Amino acid sequence: MFLGLEWYWWLVILAVLAVLLPVKVKFMKWWSRRTGEKKNSRRGKWGDEE
Repeated sequence: MFLGLEWYWWLVILAVLAVLLPVKVKFMKWWSRRTGEKKNSRRGKWGDEE
């Protein structure tokens, strides 16, 4: 028992983190690429003078 949790709960937490971290990294790369494409597609259009 560590910090009030049994050992198997720590294994479950570590397994969930091992799955979620790569998914989050992939999502962040996709999101930054998507926002960059949106910004580039608006460039040069009328009324968007920045």
